[in-house]
Amino acid sequence: MEVKTSLLDNMIGVGDMVLLEPLNEDSFIENLRKRFDHNEIYTYIGSVVISMNPYRSLSIFTPEKVEEYRNRNFYELSPHIYALADEAYRSLRDQDKDQCILITGESGAGKTEASKLVMSYVAAVCGRGQEVNKVKEQLLQSNPVLEGECLNRTHFINPTLFLFPICFRFRASKAKASEGHTHFKTFISLSPSKLKLDRDFSKYNYLSLDSATVNGLDDAASFRTVRNAMQIVGFMEDEVQLVLELVAAVLKLGNIEFKPESRVNGFDESRVKDKNGETMLLGIEQSVLERAFSYRTVEAKMEKVSTTLNVAQAYYARDALAKNLYSRLFSWLVTRINESIKVGLVMGVLDIYGFEIFEDNSFEQFIINYCNEKLQQIFIELTLREEQEEYVREGIEWTNIEYFNNAIICDLIENNQNGILAMLDEECLRPGTVTDDTFLDKLNTICAEHQHFESRLSKNSKFLTDHSLPHSCFRIQHYAGKVLYRVEGFVDKNNDLLYRDLSQAMYKATHSLMRQLFPEGNPAKVNLKRPLTAGFQFKASVGGLMRNLQTKNPNYIRCIKPNDKKAAHIFTDSLVCHQVRYLGLMENVRVRRAGYAFRQPYEPCLERYKMLCKQTWPHWRGPARDGVEVLLTDCSVPAEEFAYGRSKIFIRNPRTLFTLEERRRACLEDLATLIQKIYRGWKCRTHFLLLKKSQVVVAAWYRRYAVIKHYKNARKILRQLKYEKRCKEAVTTIAAYWHGTQVLAQTLPNGIEYMLVSLQMQKYFLGLKTTVPSMSPIDNTWSAQPYSFLEGAHTELRRIFHLWRCKKHRGQFTEEKKAVYEEKLEASEIFKNKKALYPSSVSQPFKGDYLEIHKNPKYQKLNSAVEEKVLLADVVNKINRANGKASTFLKITLPQQNQIDKYITSKTEDGSTTLKLLHNTSRVKGRKPVQNKKCSKTCILFATRQ
Repeated sequence: MEVKTSLLDNMIGVGDMVLLEPLNEDSFIENLRKRFDHNEIYTYIGSVVISMNPYRSLSIFTPEKVEEYRNRNFYELSPHIYALADEAYRSLRDQDKDQCILITGESGAGKTEASKLVMSYVAAVCGRGQEVNKVKEQLLQSNPVLEGECLNRTHFINPTLFLFPICFRFRASKAKASEGHTHFKTFISLSPSKLKLDRDFSKYNYLSLDSATVNGLDDAASFRTVRNAMQIVGFMEDEVQLVLELVAAVLKLGNIEFKPESRVNGFDESRVKDKNGETMLLGIEQSVLERAFSYRTVEAKMEKVSTTLNVAQAYYARDALAKNLYSRLFSWLVTRINESIKVGLVMGVLDIYGFEIFEDNSFEQFIINYCNEKLQQIFIELTLREEQEEYVREGIEWTNIEYFNNAIICDLIENNQNGILAMLDEECLRPGTVTDDTFLDKLNTICAEHQHFESRLSKNSKFLTDHSLPHSCFRIQHYAGKVLYRVEGFVDKNNDLLYRDLSQAMYKATHSLMRQLFPEGNPAKVNLKRPLTAGFQFKASVGGLMRNLQTKNPNYIRCIKPNDKKAAHIFTDSLVCHQVRYLGLMENVRVRRAGYAFRQPYEPCLERYKMLCKQTWPHWRGPARDGVEVLLTDCSVPAEEFAYGRSKIFIRNPRTLFTLEERRRACLEDLATLIQKIYRGWKCRTHFLLLKKSQVVVAAWYRRYAVIKHYKNARKILRQLKYEKRCKEAVTTIAAYWHGTQVLAQTLPNGIEYMLVSLQMQKYFLGLKTTVPSMSPIDNTWSAQPYSFLEGAHTELRRIFHLWRCKKHRGQFTEEKKAVYEEKLEASEIFKNKKALYPSSVSQPFKGDYLEIHKNPKYQKLNSAVEEKVLLADVVNKINRANGKASTFLKITLPQQNQIDKYITSKTEDGSTTLKLLHNTSRVKGRKPVQNKKCSKTCILFATRQ
């Protein structure tokens, strides 16, 4: 999907009517049609949004669209209601300014949907958090609660948590049902057992109109939605029940019928026809309510006068009570929602019926059009004030703008002395006979000279021959056009009063909510003043609304319905033209274009048009304002067509802007051509380099393949040559052997036998290669002798292999290990087969000091006296066998050159074994050598017990 970066990009028609050329009603309607046909339902008039109802779903209200318009400049993207909502929300959030969004248009133009879109957008972009989500949910659910009342709607929400403002809706009350709106039908889905209602809504007078039926509406689902919304907003279950009871009571009030009853004075008195207990839900005694419908009490100072009511007056009182009850219930709902959702900063959403021009216009259209006149007045004032403030803020000289000021029309209606509403109140309050004709006569007298008032019976007789103006009508020339009002019913509708008797009867109800809605019925607070008229109340309400709007920053949405069929893709020029006129859109455009038609900050202006000047393209080094000045100078734009503000450039005529746009479009085409050229060159070069690289790769792989193939062929040829060479060598060898065999056969008588023996010997020697035993010296295995003539060779080879194997094994010994084995070898020669414990001692290593002689003091003494090292020394007791005497000898062992040469063993007479060391006698310092009687050598005797 294409993302637009400016209002001027890819415009369908003109996105902002201020830029429309030429500006007239036909071009205005044609531009709306063109945009509507392309699903562009939003168009700007400056900061005003025109909304066309498409009567179908469009994919422009998605979460992605919300994010697209979030924190964006108003003119940065194509026209959208989200742009206006974001502008208002950011002004509220960042500048702490109360906001007001005025939504106008007639029924079916999409006002309700526009207000929902504004609220849903602000709810989507505001903060997050549990409390914030709760408030947002209450905001969104307050709408179904008030829509369930199907009357005026006013939403108040709390901005203190996430800067969300008050959202309120104001709609003028109508005495008659509006076409296309349901009132109470949803509540017929309630439980009859609790509210005693009949599910057949046609049995209720207030629901018997055709407009009470809406195709495709699920009443049960609607009712569940309302109940759920009331719970979310914060209504208690008992409060919900009280509200539903009052709604049911209003329905039942409409079924009360009256009959005349003659009195002795000749006047008829109204009586309730069927006493079926319609007021039981109100908790009011039947007699109290019946008397309120039959009598009217007038109090004046100390006097109290009761007058009877006829049937017509009784029906009037009944309807007045129903309307007041329903209206006050709605006001109570608004107050209750206010209590649940506290108020901080304010964003007002004003949803009001647009200017109404029907074939039969009465009091309702008069007050609605009066309200629209006031809104038009404040729109012009706020628009001019906004323009003037921006001019002052930007340092541009302000010039007065000529425009149609409808203050004269507002004064015609609301002037306290000679205004139409004031004269209507005066007629209603004066004594004597008061009719609609007397009211019209008064208008003809006082307003005859007013340039915006027309009547056929006015004193100046200016319109005496105007047959389009009936005698019982007057015409007012509003800003949106002339409207003909029929005076029939003006006085009665202005006297839409609730009799004091009815208020007091409602206050006597046991229903707790009913007593709250009618506080003036309290006998302790009796007010003898005459109740205010409907016109006066409406005028005061509009005045308060205007004062409220004056304190807020305004934003405007003008809703238009394209056709009366409420069908998609249908655009009725006459209907749209009618709405454009009474909405005053052409006047809005003229006011906006009176000064400078277009203004834009310097940075985006320079960014958009920088390609028109060589000095600013592609990058401008310096302040944006200087760049814009250089740009406009280079483009030869006349000085009177623009003005430099502090942060914006102001362009007076739309033609200047469109000229820049045309030049920009042409320049973009040239740039696009350049970009295409560069891109094509880059693409071709990239393709060429890719082909070149591919060619190199392919060539390398081919060369590799060729080399490998050549190498394989060469190897094959080499193997063939080697094979041929081996064949030749084999042939030569075989021939040599054959010749040798022939020679041996000739020279030796047993040559063949010799040859066989040689082959057997060769086979024997080759077999030893596979049958040779392991390298372990203790492995005594050896292959069997194959032939007897090889016995000597077989034995000798075994001996040689064993010696070689032992040598290899000894070569792995360290010096220490060699000494140990030498000791073991000497011990083996001495003790093997001579000592019973010898085999078990072979594995034990020699310690060298078994007797621990180093600890013997005699050894220590002797060691110091002997020149050589003493290996072993001890005292030996020798017993003479002849006489049994014992002799003590000192036996010592001395090394000869630190080594033992040879030991001899001999048996002694006592059966012990004597170990003698045969070497030269060692010398002991200061002593003679010790001699053994049995040997001439010095020796050491060891006694070992057998």
